[in-house]
Amino acid sequence: MSVRTRATTWSLGLAGLLFFVVVVSAGIGAVTIPPRTVAAILADAMSVPVGVSLGGATVLPVVGSVPTPTLEFVSPFEFAVPRPARIIVLSVRLPRILLAALVGFALAAAGTVMQGFFRNPMADPSIVGVSSGAAVGAVATIVLSLSIPFGLEGAAFVSAVVTAFVVYLLASEDGRTPVATLLLAGVAIQTFLGAIISFLLLQSGESLRQVVFWLMGHLAGATWSEVGMLSLVLPLPFLLLVVHARDLNVLLLGEEDAHALGIEVERTKQLLLATASVVTAAAVSVSGVIGFVGLVVPHMLRLLVGPDHRVLLPASALAGASFLVATDTVARSGGAEIPVGVVTAAVGAPFFLYLLRTREVRSP
Repeated sequence: MSVRTRATTWSLGLAGLLFFVVVVSAGIGAVTIPPRTVAAILADAMSVPVGVSLGGATVLPVVGSVPTPTLEFVSPFEFAVPRPARIIVLSVRLPRILLAALVGFALAAAGTVMQGFFRNPMADPSIVGVSSGAAVGAVATIVLSLSIPFGLEGAAFVSAVVTAFVVYLLASEDGRTPVATLLLAGVAIQTFLGAIISFLLLQSGESLRQVVFWLMGHLAGATWSEVGMLSLVLPLPFLLLVVHARDLNVLLLGEEDAHALGIEVERTKQLLLATASVVTAAAVSVSGVIGFVGLVVPHMLRLLVGPDHRVLLPASALAGASFLVATDTVARSGGAEIPVGVVTAAVGAPFFLYLLRTREVRSP
């Protein structure tokens, strides 16, 4: 079976699994809604363009008033479902579920790239300090009551990207960036940023609970605007990673062999590191620090689909989306909601130890 066929087959199968998990999750909560009703609500919410109408008017210099073309949409389905159930699914649960899917997708994709990039099975999306950088920006915004454009999410995203850039600069010399130096620089910066976070925690006062809740990872209060933002940010970086999946395979042979095979090693490393860092920063800025998704999911999928990143990358991303939707459903289904980061750690750590004991954790 060709690589393209395997990638397509696994992606379609895991996309189907993700749809199933989303439908089941949307029915779970204080008010239980049958999966069939959820599926009908989702079908009703779909709309397709059917034409263009000329509505309104735009005033242009010289030309004057010009009709504005507007796309017309209609829903191909009209199922009879109770209005309260429709409101609960579309306005309350679906934004959070889709945000969980996007965050899980991003973290698992970035974790797969980082494990291949560092040729290290313990690598995860935060290994170059991106998560710690985002945490410093978010915690500083909360504790110091900063008012900045795009709020807490904007501060977390910018500080995460800046941290990754600083780590890269510290590890680079004469146009080369040794992977081992990059790894050590990331660990050192993480430790330094951890000290800053600890200091800010001491100064947090009444905002301590909010800070701790953010640091433990959460998806409560998810909005459609956050879903839309991630939906716009993620596709292009993910497509870049998929396009360079073959280069990532070649880099696993070693940089000298990769150069001999025609790979522009430093340029490829820069692109992979920058893209994975942006993907991680975008996810962490809206969800807080959620561990184990980017570490465990790539290992699970590597056992199923093999080490070829052309298949592994999209498969891990889709599986990460299902994993985080499922764990977030557990996090919000109890008597009192708990941060989803607690659930991912509680599920991910034992499973990772099991893989470790059975010698199933392998170098990428």
